[in-house]
Amino acid sequence: MGRAAEMLGTTPNFLRAIGEARLITPLRSQGGHRRYSRYQLRIAARARELVDQGTPIEAACRIVILEDQLEEAQRLNAEHRRAAGSPNPPAVA
Repeated sequence: MGRAAEMLGTTPNFLRAIGEARLITPLRSQGGHRRYSRYQLRIAARARELVDQGTPIEAACRIVILEDQLEEAQRLNAEHRRAAGSPNPPAVA
């Protein structure tokens, strides 16, 4: 956890807090150490940006979750458009 916190320029307490908020759930090594994936570190870094801007941690976690869901929905929509043979998104009036 200390190494991950150092990589993100934050504290282990911050990583614990976003873990308690269920934003990320690291795997555990056999020795009980937390192991974070690159994706989890990216999510944690985004949460840290929001908190650094004054967003409460609970709100930052919710924002990050919603951003991630939006990104996934946009990816799925693009896949469906490609499969349907329509590479461009529909125009918004």
